[in-house]
Amino acid sequence: MKLLSYYIISVVCFLFTSSVFGEVVIGVIGKTKNDSFYQQSYKGCLAFAKQHQDMRCIYDGPQDYQDIRSQAQVINAMAKKGIDGLLISTTDSGFIVSSALAKLQQDNIPVITFDSDLLPEHQQYRLAYVGTNNYDYGIALGEYIKQFADDETNMLCLQSGHQTTPNLNQRIAGIRFALSGQSTKRLTGQKGWSEYVRCPLYSLGKRAKALTQLEAVVTLAEPPIFLAVAGFAQFNPDYIKRMTPFKSMIDKQELIIVSADTEEIQLQALKRGLSVANIGQRPFEMGHLGAELLFRYIQFKERPAKLHYYLDYHYCTQENVEKCTTNF
Repeated sequence: MKLLSYYIISVVCFLFTSSVFGEVVIGVIGKTKNDSFYQQSYKGCLAFAKQHQDMRCIYDGPQDYQDIRSQAQVINAMAKKGIDGLLISTTDSGFIVSSALAKLQQDNIPVITFDSDLLPEHQQYRLAYVGTNNYDYGIALGEYIKQFADDETNMLCLQSGHQTTPNLNQRIAGIRFALSGQSTKRLTGQKGWSEYVRCPLYSLGKRAKALTQLEAVVTLAEPPIFLAVAGFAQFNPDYIKRMTPFKSMIDKQELIIVSADTEEIQLQALKRGLSVANIGQRPFEMGHLGAELLFRYIQFKERPAKLHYYLDYHYCTQENVEKCTTNF
């Protein structure tokens, strides 16, 4: 009888601990699946998971470009398969909330945003944000290109992804503030800075389109300073081949190309003198810290201590390209 009682108690305890402390599955979804930036964030999640046998990470996203409907579909599909928490980089805040995140909240699946946060009016649908302070990041990009200003009129062309993406719009606002002292209007001569009439260019994160847009700018008789608020054209594997004819112009600073992000494919172009500088972020750390915050909340109901966890950024130039950052 005692043996039977001990067996029953052991089974009940096993079932209880299995249900409470079972495997934690965290989903990682970027704006595009085939982007090394988001793949690094996934690797950050995997690195944290290696420290916890009761956790694993899964990865997905829109396959090739920043499509708001595809991102919502991927979230919903991942939730149906079964996840306990979600790390998501926002493409369109309102759409993603109404199409996916509101349902996740109803199902008690916690969300942490990384890289690109929800807009302030939607932030009740996530626990915290982990990533760059994108407005400050934009200011850093704007401050950097000031060194290439002349004494009169300075023409600038900004390249972005999707028009509704929160982090990219914050970067554009920061750039405009750095150059003109205001962040809400396009540059039309304020403090000597103007935006080229066809810019900002919106590539939707499509690599072919982004590189074609860049070529259209650099082949102008007097090309404006080209400033990309994410990798875009430089993520195209043909970037080096198609920008090589313009290397002498870059060497003479007749052509200025500066880009956000410092992925390995971008650093290879920088080494060849095919851009002036890249200002990079910490995607691996975003995934690692985001996964840790979700894990602690799911397992121990420990809410993040802050609503925003801002990570730093770094500068890569032709002079320090070999040691300016580490890609995973």
